[in-house]
Amino acid sequence: MPIKRYKPTTPGRRGASVQDFSDVTKTKPEKKLTVYLKQQAGRSAQTGKLTVRHRGGGAKRLYRIVDFMQNKYDAPATVLAIEYDPNRGPRIALIQYQDGEKRYIIAPESLKTGDAVVSSQKAIAIQPGNRMPLEYIPVGTMVHNIEFSQGTGGKLVRGAGNGAQVMSIEGDHVQVKLPSGERRLIAKVCAATVGVVGNPDFRLVRLGTAGRRRYQSWRPVVTGKAMNPVDHPHGGGEGHQPIGLKSGPKTKWGKLAFGVKTRKPKAGDKLILARRTR
Repeated sequence: MPIKRYKPTTPGRRGASVQDFSDVTKTKPEKKLTVYLKQQAGRSAQTGKLTVRHRGGGAKRLYRIVDFMQNKYDAPATVLAIEYDPNRGPRIALIQYQDGEKRYIIAPESLKTGDAVVSSQKAIAIQPGNRMPLEYIPVGTMVHNIEFSQGTGGKLVRGAGNGAQVMSIEGDHVQVKLPSGERRLIAKVCAATVGVVGNPDFRLVRLGTAGRRRYQSWRPVVTGKAMNPVDHPHGGGEGHQPIGLKSGPKTKWGKLAFGVKTRKPKAGDKLILARRTR
């Protein structure tokens, strides 16, 4: 998907770019595969308190129900259309099984209308869109939509243009190199989809104006040094002053912001062979 740029008729247009939707073959979503997405504006459903700042407003969107599990095994499906999804970076593919059931899946690169995809629990053809356990995927193959545990659906590598590489098979695990550079072991019975996620040029889109950011439900963000002392540890002073903290920058809640490890120990940490590089 190339990126489209316009003539700089306004200051906002000068730095902006938009997606080229030439790869989209169907404009309206499948009605039965959509649900109304209620705007929460960053508030908790339990208490109603703000848990994510700077959220609110934005354009109304229908949520497309994407099948990350693809648990209809050994049933070939045909790609009916490639569609735009406002809730994620990659395109989604509308597939139809032989019994007439339709589902959405993440569209891998090079997948097009009329192609056949299949999900299986045994070895099948290595082609984009096919899904199988990692133990049957050859070393060096690029995969996406990877499961953390068997039968839970894909959780890893779902962003536009991302792909993980199968490095080796080691006993009951497969070593996978993730897009971040992290190398970790994943159980070989976990499923993954062959290919790289489509729409790789999504990262090149530049919004250009604050208004386009507002359409995405994001509200303005203000730096801490522009606030009052009651609102932020960096606040106060006349004009733009240094933060004045010997211990270094802090978050809004007084925690050290830089140079402090914030990752909590997890059971899966022992499966990480090399930490991410970016």
